[in-house]
Amino acid sequence: MKEDAATVMVVDDDTGLRNAMRSLLKSVGLTSTLFASAKEFLAAYQPSQTGCLVLDIRMPGMSGLELQQQLNLRGAVIPVIFMSGHADIPMAVEAMQHGAFDFLQKPFRDQDLLDRIQRAIAKDAEVRKSLGEHERIKARLDELTPREREVLDLLTQGLQNKAIAQQLAVSPRTIEIHRARVMEKMNSHSVAELVRMMMDLNHASHR
Repeated sequence: MKEDAATVMVVDDDTGLRNAMRSLLKSVGLTSTLFASAKEFLAAYQPSQTGCLVLDIRMPGMSGLELQQQLNLRGAVIPVIFMSGHADIPMAVEAMQHGAFDFLQKPFRDQDLLDRIQRAIAKDAEVRKSLGEHERIKARLDELTPREREVLDLLTQGLQNKAIAQQLAVSPRTIEIHRARVMEKMNSHSVAELVRMMMDLNHASHR
């Protein structure tokens, strides 16, 4: 799979529907890849692939719901749009409860599908940017020495240099040096920015 551009991945065992969707997506400048089964998709899927997944909920072999569960187990963040027949509405509700981005009841209007796809691609980009930022913050944290990490923790609790120096039994000048190094390594310009970074990291780890 080509991974540099957002791609709409379509998984459906209906050849006619797959080809119709390819033509529709191409008409609005969207790249697509088509798969006849969930297993075929899983064999080719790369977590780094950006875009969204348009998935039939009921397929022979592995169902759309089972594929969603597999993706969840792999920590995949790609948004999933389910296509379902009227009888599959309870399954679609279950899919939403397990993190699906949206679902469309067949038959659907082309524009309804395209609108959802555009929103899903935008959501994918937003989530990946956020995850990328968290990874960068974690990498910066790993560069701190144990003492610098102590200073960071106390700074983000609102303590001033003098109070930190007393707590760690060192001179205020030493804390100034550690503080400057923490700011430099964390690529931060203020304590408020440091607090924001740590809050974002904590929030991400408890999702």
